[in-house]
Amino acid sequence: MDLRIFTEPQQGATYDTLLTVAKATEDLGFDAFFRSDHYLRMGSGDGLPGPTDAWITLAGLARETKRIRLGTLMTAGTFRLPGVLAIQVAQIDQMSGGRVELGLGAGWFEEEHKAYGIPFPKEKFGRLEEQLEIVTGLWGTKAGDTFDFHGTYYDLTDSPALPKPVQDRIPVLIGGHGPSRTPRLAARFATEFNMPFASVEDSRRQFGRVRAAAEEAGRGGDGLTYSNALVVCVGKDDQEVARRAAAIGREVPELKANGLAGSPAEVVDKIGRYAEVGSSRIYLQLLDLHDLDHLELISAQVLSQLA
Repeated sequence: MDLRIFTEPQQGATYDTLLTVAKATEDLGFDAFFRSDHYLRMGSGDGLPGPTDAWITLAGLARETKRIRLGTLMTAGTFRLPGVLAIQVAQIDQMSGGRVELGLGAGWFEEEHKAYGIPFPKEKFGRLEEQLEIVTGLWGTKAGDTFDFHGTYYDLTDSPALPKPVQDRIPVLIGGHGPSRTPRLAARFATEFNMPFASVEDSRRQFGRVRAAAEEAGRGGDGLTYSNALVVCVGKDDQEVARRAAAIGREVPELKANGLAGSPAEVVDKIGRYAEVGSSRIYLQLLDLHDLDHLELISAQVLSQLA
């Protein structure tokens, strides 16, 4: 089971804070550092000092880390034109020596679009499908050839399809709860399917849909990696769990029901239940980015049992 660290910087974090967490992620043996791609805080709090851009952050981290994978859960398709996104991600893949992964979704948080003047189209899923075709098509075009795409939403003519990433195929993550269109899209384009903030049973059901769609597409259900994203709150004892839950504005019973919370043994046991339904990778949503002791505990008493 791979364990990856997943952060939500729109809630309030500087680049320096993210760099500190990313370096700790690497030093403590985790597989990857991922971040959300949002420009507006959610829920309570002031969100200070303000948002950071996901791909600018990852470009910086690409030069400051050596081993960990770097990526997004999920980049909103509404934020960037697909040709521009393909260039950005390929360049950061070069900067990192081939360690980048792209999580790409349709975009859903209308308020952040209004706050920063970003268009929020009604038809987002069709745009996402074309974006995936374009991004993967640009990367996959042979050097020296050109790429053309003429769709409903995007039109590319005689693109040199440069620059090229270091990796032969940058991993593409697609996720979500949609019962039909999402599995079909994952079967066409995804290296990994991610189930965000879902129960074991809901994950089992959705993984089954994706597997079926992949079989129908002729690539086989085992051709994808299946993963979950879950909030994490671990403590040596009940008091420490309660303190960490309070620090992120959550209740312990709710976290135990909907995330990975409790003692290291409890968390390892619950991760095992996700593994039983096919998950081989967990993104640990770390909400208190200043609690590095939390990371150390997870590394020493959870990661060590799952490696």
